[in-house]
Amino acid sequence: MTKNKFFGYFSLLLLFLSFTSFYYISGEWTLKKYSDGVAVYNRDLDTSSIKELKAVTQIKTTLSGFIALLEDRETYPKWVYKCGKSYLVKKISESEGYYYQNVLAPWPIDNRDFVVHVKVVQDPKTKVVVQTSTCVPGFIPKVEGHVRITQFKAVWTLTPMKNGFVNCEYQLLVHPGGNIPAWLVNLAAIDGPFETTVNLRIWVLQQKYQKTKLSFIEEP
Repeated sequence: MTKNKFFGYFSLLLLFLSFTSFYYISGEWTLKKYSDGVAVYNRDLDTSSIKELKAVTQIKTTLSGFIALLEDRETYPKWVYKCGKSYLVKKISESEGYYYQNVLAPWPIDNRDFVVHVKVVQDPKTKVVVQTSTCVPGFIPKVEGHVRITQFKAVWTLTPMKNGFVNCEYQLLVHPGGNIPAWLVNLAAIDGPFETTVNLRIWVLQQKYQKTKLSFIEEP
């Protein structure tokens, strides 16, 4: 093996280890808040002082309607916690694209922003729909006055239930970057998933979403 090949394989190994260790989970889920039909949990990571979050609720909705709302990015400032701007950057297909979003922070903390690659898949047997958002921080240039988030992963898992209800589970792992103490991030992090999910339960029931039929989604 040549010297260049050795360092190439070594670099790939380090990249793989850093990625897997970042998402390796050590703790059990702990219920932190329950109200209005929404439960929010967190749990520890082995390799980070920032906790992973999970919000769970049940909504009577179509699968297409739920995904249609998630893809309606321009409405995010109206119902997503602390969102000031959100828009499509590049469309790959009906079920895949790149999106920009920013997070409004209280003074004197700088606003945060991130770019994500979003993809929706459905299990043909169970009809479970999964939307995954993975951070791609260098996809567009940095925005002045914002700290670009470089560690972000969010997953919506929609599981059909009886009588038209869907179990909606949202998992979020994000490091805001900068010099914000981890304890402060963890203390404030519960409100975001909770308020967003509470608002989502109302927004998704609008007729324009419930009447939507997406070609890549099959209803149970």
